[in-house]
Amino acid sequence: MNKTVVLVVEDDRPIRNLIVTTLKMHDYKYLTAKNGASAIMEASSHHPDIVLLDLGLPDMEGVDVIKKIRTWSNMPIIVISARSEDSDKIEALDSGADDYITKPFSVEELLARIRVTQRRLAIIQAGEEQEASIFINGQLKIDYTAGCTYLKGKELHLTPIEYKLLCLLSRNVGRVLTHTYITQQIWGNCSQNDIASLRVFMATLRKKLEPDKNGLQYIQTHIGIGYRMLRIE
Repeated sequence: MNKTVVLVVEDDRPIRNLIVTTLKMHDYKYLTAKNGASAIMEASSHHPDIVLLDLGLPDMEGVDVIKKIRTWSNMPIIVISARSEDSDKIEALDSGADDYITKPFSVEELLARIRVTQRRLAIIQAGEEQEASIFINGQLKIDYTAGCTYLKGKELHLTPIEYKLLCLLSRNVGRVLTHTYITQQIWGNCSQNDIASLRVFMATLRKKLEPDKNGLQYIQTHIGIGYRMLRIE
């Protein structure tokens, strides 16, 4: 059986049953919670590997559950919500969620997001994000110690801002990073000018990483929200 334990936090019984059935069919272990209070209790008691969290819970907002968990754990949290506004997604991601799926969703999409999170979790558990001096993703290689980046074995000439952006994305591979989070990490603050600058720098970075239109895509744009580096198999 899959060793990954998933905590499903959902008060809508049909949706909860759909998620649980999907997890069962793919040999995941699971726990369930119908409200925020029980979700926090299950998370603190059983330390699941991944949390699937609805935002509209009967006793508290899902964002408050995220903030509470983040005071003591970095366990991956994937939000599953009917709220599709960018402001809701940004609030959840800025509060500490790792990913956001909008209802209605397909089980294939859910499983794909879980697999991405599992891969990121495996990297964290191995301590590679903190300890490794070399990052490899597909044909991309970053030598953090030397401050050099290579694509297909050839060195990429990046500006200091482009390099900082690439390192930030690579250290959070598979995770959606909001405009606010990125600009605060790169420039120390967040304004409309910073976000406009971010779009320009990200566009030039992508041209260097993805020179071929039909080649590998390393950076995924989430319009109005932010960016994610994709894990290339």
